[in-house]
Amino acid sequence: MLARVSVDFEYLGIRGGQRVEYHEAWAHQREVHARVAADEMPGQVLFVEHDAVYTAGKQTLPAERPFDGTPVVDVDRGGKITWHGPGQLVGYPIIKLPDRVGVVDHVRRVEQAVIDVLAQYGIMAGRVPGRTGVWLPADDPDFVAPVATGPHHAKSVERTGHFTPGALQIASVEGQTAAVPSPGRQGRPERKICAIGIRVTRRTTMHGFALNISNDSAGFDNIVPCGIADATVTSMADELDGPAPSLLEVAERLEPLLDTHLSREGNLTR
Repeated sequence: MLARVSVDFEYLGIRGGQRVEYHEAWAHQREVHARVAADEMPGQVLFVEHDAVYTAGKQTLPAERPFDGTPVVDVDRGGKITWHGPGQLVGYPIIKLPDRVGVVDHVRRVEQAVIDVLAQYGIMAGRVPGRTGVWLPADDPDFVAPVATGPHHAKSVERTGHFTPGALQIASVEGQTAAVPSPGRQGRPERKICAIGIRVTRRTTMHGFALNISNDSAGFDNIVPCGIADATVTSMADELDGPAPSLLEVAERLEPLLDTHLSREGNLTR
């Protein structure tokens, strides 16, 4: 039996509504990574909100960089270019991977935690085969969406888990009311709500995920986000009727989900 991974959580400025400059958070990541890899401390998940910045993973192509020449921070994670900034919750899981758990499985665990927290708000997100991250499927003009009750409820509710583009299925969510139409929401392509980019050295992960909550999507206008030109980005604010939750609220709901999924024994890769 695999040992349970111990995970602690650190809120870098989130509780006080403070943003952290990217280079400062990256330096802290490296310090924590060295200690976790050396078994000097348990695994950590860092929650942070950054000032506006573009970061480019190792697979970023020149044509995918900002069209206006805006500076970019080149980082040592996988993936391509993305934007971080106000209104976006960034999480950095820094854990030592158990035996028989690889980087793809680690990514799936992070994705599932985000899928689960979005479902709590009635946003039924999922995965797109061959594309990392958490997505909402392209709109179906005939789709009728059940709406979750509560202070934050989704404008359009899709399905959780894996989905195939164009093949929508409704998933049940506790607290849903009767199905109602979602007019004016047709025609959108697949849209990413959470980007993920990971690096693993010494069997220990760093970097992580960026969940769009209330950020302005204009930050993505000058790039090809994650190198994917045939899709777009969205946020919880774009998908909800009413105000988006605070970053702190979402982080606190994510904490037990990440703890469960990152601590799980065995392999989840499907």
